[in-house]
Amino acid sequence: MNVSDALRGRFIVLGVTGSIAAYKSIELARRLTQAGATVQVVMSRSATEFVRPITFQALTYRPVEVEMFQIQDERAAGHVAMGREAEVIVVAPATAHVISRLANGMADDLIATTVLATSAPVVIAPAMETHMWQNPATQENIARLRARGVRVVDPESGPLASGDVGPGRLASLEKIEAAVVDALSSSAALAGRRVIVTAGPTVEAIDPVRFVSNRSSGKMGYAIAQAARDAGAEVTLVTGPTALRAPNGVRVIPVESAEDMQDAVLAVLPEMDAVVMAAAIADYRPLEVSHRKIKKRDAGSELTIRMTENPDVLKAIIAARRPKTIVVGFKAESGEATAEAERMLREKKVDLVIANDISDPSSVFGSDTDRVTFVSADGVEALPVLAKTEVARRLVAKLAERLAR
Repeated sequence: MNVSDALRGRFIVLGVTGSIAAYKSIELARRLTQAGATVQVVMSRSATEFVRPITFQALTYRPVEVEMFQIQDERAAGHVAMGREAEVIVVAPATAHVISRLANGMADDLIATTVLATSAPVVIAPAMETHMWQNPATQENIARLRARGVRVVDPESGPLASGDVGPGRLASLEKIEAAVVDALSSSAALAGRRVIVTAGPTVEAIDPVRFVSNRSSGKMGYAIAQAARDAGAEVTLVTGPTALRAPNGVRVIPVESAEDMQDAVLAVLPEMDAVVMAAAIADYRPLEVSHRKIKKRDAGSELTIRMTENPDVLKAIIAARRPKTIVVGFKAESGEATAEAERMLREKKVDLVIANDISDPSSVFGSDTDRVTFVSADGVEALPVLAKTEVARRLVAKLAERLAR
């Protein structure tokens, strides 16, 4: 796919911040517009000291936004509308100050608000003096953004405005443009595909007020559902009880027990191209469920609950799937997670297993990060500690690659 094919008809927000390199963004805006994209430029106030907004307006044929409370979008939520509508957001140049604010989730100007309000891919191209770029604070902020899935086009070495020579020079427009194309291509990687994702815990009733469950927060499954939706898939999320808000544009089927989850998945399985089993499904359930609350005086000083094994939902899905349906399993273990994932791959005949060691502090239930290993017939790929949203994005890329084979 050439650049024009990738960019034609796409809505791109270009954030321009206060760096001398802002003059290079003029050419970037022109190139993106001539390739057929709709380019909405958002400038920081300091950026207008280097380049006048009318310059970008003349090249993009759109008014340039600068002030959050003087935005020309007439909608009540105009200050976040661009973030919601953007198919990709590019911040070029991105100063050390802006990178710090984005890394810390600030929303004190229009660029930061737009990035915070989006679920679209974000690309940043840093530009600054060498020592500022190499400062540990800047590198920590860059690492934090990368962990969230932000694409960073690293600066190049060369002459700088300070007179020094070193890393910090804005990357070439060709590299920035390629990163934009890559982000947009990834966002359509599952177009036309149907994906079902399971998430959260299951709850197995003891009586009307008590149940057996586990510590799963559902964050991983919800992140995968959102990433698959962002990649263009039609997504069904089958979820046990969580405190999470449903991802935008995703069909949600709430369930409680393991049997409920199995029934819900099998009901829609014939339509699906892929199944991602991220839910923590209870292995056992109470053998007998009381239809009234068990009183303490009836149970005495001890309460014995006899348990029976739940159905093997993954096994049922493997047996019922269509030949080309991809199935992804999860294996959470307190130690030896990769070995257990390899065993699951062999015995369950799944296509890919995501292993994580829940004894690792970065991978405990409820955390926003995870350290996982992808285990498949292609081999074992161990990832570093990443935000769950970034793990989800990488999983979706793997899924798209397999479906394209």
